[in-house]
Amino acid sequence: MIEHFFTCPYCWQRISILIDGGLPFFEGVEDCEVCCRPITVTARIEEGRIVMFRYEKA
Repeated sequence: MIEHFFTCPYCWQRISILIDGGLPFFEGVEDCEVCCRPITVTARIEEGRIVMFRYEKA
């Protein structure tokens, strides 16, 4: 698992997400750990590293 930190687009707090490093692609909706609002997350993984990470308000 890869822990990736980013800023919530709603409350601007620094939060993290765990992404399976064995997957080539991840897309899903995760709730902010602080304000509980939904965030759409997209990531591309190569060789166990996140090479592209995007997020936006869901």
